[in-house]
Amino acid sequence: MDNAGGGPTTPEGVVARRGRGQRLVAELIALGLVGVLLLTALGAGAGALYRDVYGPRAFVTHYLDLLAEGDAAEALLVPGVAVDSVELEAAGLPASASEALLRPAAMSEISDATVVDETADGDVTRVTVAYTAGGYAGRSTFTVRQDGWIGVVPRWTFAESPLGVIELTVRGSMSFDVNGFEIDKRQVSIDGVDADPSASVPLLVFSPGLYSVGVDTAISATPGVAVLADSPLTGIPVDVQAEPTDEFVDVVQQRVNDFLSECAAQQVLQPTGCPFGLTVRNRIDGTPTWSISRQPTVTVVPDGAGWRIPSAEAVAHIEVEIRSIYDGSLRNVSEDVPFLVDGAITVLPDGTASILVGGGMESD
Repeated sequence: MDNAGGGPTTPEGVVARRGRGQRLVAELIALGLVGVLLLTALGAGAGALYRDVYGPRAFVTHYLDLLAEGDAAEALLVPGVAVDSVELEAAGLPASASEALLRPAAMSEISDATVVDETADGDVTRVTVAYTAGGYAGRSTFTVRQDGWIGVVPRWTFAESPLGVIELTVRGSMSFDVNGFEIDKRQVSIDGVDADPSASVPLLVFSPGLYSVGVDTAISATPGVAVLADSPLTGIPVDVQAEPTDEFVDVVQQRVNDFLSECAAQQVLQPTGCPFGLTVRNRIDGTPTWSISRQPTVTVVPDGAGWRIPSAEAVAHIEVEIRSIYDGSLRNVSEDVPFLVDGAITVLPDGTASILVGGGMESD
């Protein structure tokens, strides 16, 4: 039908149908965009799920969670944690390293563990973690590699064990404690009861971890030394020198006093095995009488695996009558005799101390 102006007329409903078609196209485009966004989100979610639940960082975080819980047994079961003598030797570490510290009683507190970096390097991934160990901030990098699959989930293992080795030397004591866990050298040394008191003992430890070594016995003590084990399969040398306790020094002082008193009880000019005496060219008349007029002030200092008494001054006094071999005259001698006292102290296997007192006359 023509319009009043004579032009062609538009069929009824064409404009309406064209509007609905345009809306349909717009809706389809919108749905397509939503689908793309959903696929992108699903991909990102799957990537995040892999990273946080099934990836290398999740594997390392699980190990650190076990350390934080103090679960030593489960931590040792994490693939790649346990080591044998071959692996230790290959890393330049003592093959005889003891496992005595791989237990809850010797572990330190681990908290705030956070993965700060993850870098793929060929077939291994390096995961760096920041944490707090025993109140001290630390950072460690672990090397992880894939070790097959568990169904559709990747299985991971430490490419290098996270355990470390403390190579510990403790002087002045056969016993010590690590994080409060008491150990005797003879329990962890490869030589057992024949362990050299001055030799170091290698001890496997979890890394990361803060380890405080101290001595607190009746004989010796130390305020302790703390070290942070933060590098996998690395040796950490620790040297601890214990100092004598006041009680031990008092015991040694009393032992020296008693020894010198026993020497003074000998009624001879030269008491046997004693650091003082008197030499005369004439004859004595009667028996000499000794006394200790000044006992030495004893100190005790470290000496390798044992202790020694540094030279200290003392004074003995003698009363004796001497008869001249020339004219038979009698002379009373009352004389102070200065001398020096020293000694060696050996700590016996039962924890007691053997004190050998020595010394001699002062030289002019």
